[in-house]
Amino acid sequence: MRWMQRATDFAALCPPAAGAYSVGAIIVGEDGTELASGYSRATRPRVHAEEVALAQLPQEDPRLAEATIYSTLGPCSQRSASRTPCAQRILGAGIPRVVITWREPSLFVTNCLGFEQLVTAGVIVDELPELAAAASTVNNHLFGGC
Repeated sequence: MRWMQRATDFAALCPPAAGAYSVGAIIVGEDGTELASGYSRATRPRVHAEEVALAQLPQEDPRLAEATIYSTLGPCSQRSASRTPCAQRILGAGIPRVVITWREPSLFVTNCLGFEQLVTAGVIVDELPELAAAASTVNNHLFGGC
């Protein structure tokens, strides 16, 4: 899938961090055009990929109501400090479809429920596990890899 490959390429741009995943995200309009993109730590040390992409568009942008966000990792359901979790940001933006490659493992958050929160709210969430290996490779620094 073209958009997920592009999101994976963005994830590879993330500076590795011992306490955070490297994630890429792309928001695609209903007409198939890229509306915004981002990757973890692109603008600040603690910023998430979905957060970077969503910040590039006005929250009231009508294209978001028909958009799809592609993320290499399932959106977070909780964050440290007072930062808004990505699942809540996606819901707030009104994006009706999310595509991910893998769900957040229990490394930093014991039970990430971003996937479930989106589904419960009526968002269509598609998981592409066949692309998980490529998307997770950029996170080898977290799992003892090179």
